[in-house]
Amino acid sequence: MRKADQWIQVSAYPGGDNNSITSYTFKAVAVSAMRQELETTAGAMASELQASGRMALYGINFATNSAAIGPEPDKALGEIVTLLNNQPIWNITVEGHTDDIGAKAANQTLSQKRAEAVVTWLVAHQIVRARLAAVGFGDTKPLQGNSTEEGHARNRRVELVKR
Repeated sequence: MRKADQWIQVSAYPGGDNNSITSYTFKAVAVSAMRQELETTAGAMASELQASGRMALYGINFATNSAAIGPEPDKALGEIVTLLNNQPIWNITVEGHTDDIGAKAANQTLSQKRAEAVVTWLVAHQIVRARLAAVGFGDTKPLQGNSTEEGHARNRRVELVKR
């Protein structure tokens, strides 16, 4: 039975007098579903967007390697709906970001599709499409290093940008 995807990297290093292989490194990373917890409300979002023009939003969960929004998105996405209903003249860009696991091109495509999925959800919940834009950045704008699971988790995010 398959439980999760796994990425494996094996590297060989030559050495010695005849450049024969003298050492190997092996890295294995178990891929789990992207899971984030809601850390903000519509009021806190408005304050952050007013102050800095952007904010990272955790609480929108996607299936691994998918733009399908996971179960129970209503709380996080509902806060965005409340925010936009409370700020009717604001326009928002939804940015998708990934960690560095996987190919760069695939991460770019995935981040774009995830940003578009959020916009589609918001439009389905009565937010006017013209107020929204979707942009994917893949793994090009990390918040932290990708050497730890915490760094990976912080880099997998949706950001809202006031425009």
